[in-house]
Amino acid sequence: MNSIVNTTSIITILSEHSSEHTFGFNSDIFEANVINILLLLFGLIYVLKQSLGSSLNERQAKVLAAIQESEDRLEQASSRLLESEKQLAQTQIIIDQIKKEAQLTAEKVRSSILAQGQLDIERLAITGKSNIETAEKQIRRQIQQQITFLALKKVTLQLENQMSSDIQLRIIDNNIAKLGDQL
Repeated sequence: MNSIVNTTSIITILSEHSSEHTFGFNSDIFEANVINILLLLFGLIYVLKQSLGSSLNERQAKVLAAIQESEDRLEQASSRLLESEKQLAQTQIIIDQIKKEAQLTAEKVRSSILAQGQLDIERLAITGKSNIETAEKQIRRQIQQQITFLALKKVTLQLENQMSSDIQLRIIDNNIAKLGDQL
């Protein structure tokens, strides 16, 4: 809306000016101040060229330094990345070796435990057999002792029932005679 007002005011000013004066190109160089404008323009260009040139050169040097610094950082980052990748690869190799060694150790421990378990089972079986054999021998001995005791008891009872005093005297005399012959 503001631009419409400005445009209308410009058109109004031009129409008032054109009614008083004619609108056109002034070919008189001195009256139009073209030389003064050109001198002013060349002077500005000369003065500004030096200050703008030096500031542009400084800016260019800063930009080039920043680019160089960025390239150096990129190169350092790339070398660090390569080093990190090498370290990662070495670490992965070490991890793989540790895993293999752990698996081998676990297998050796497992085999050792199984072998020890087998030896323990065999030892327990032998000990069990030995204990059974010992128990069997002890039971046989007890049975033999019991049988012997019962047999002697039976024989003693039979002898007591069958033996009379005459037989006892004959056995005693017979034993004394045998002793006398030996002395």
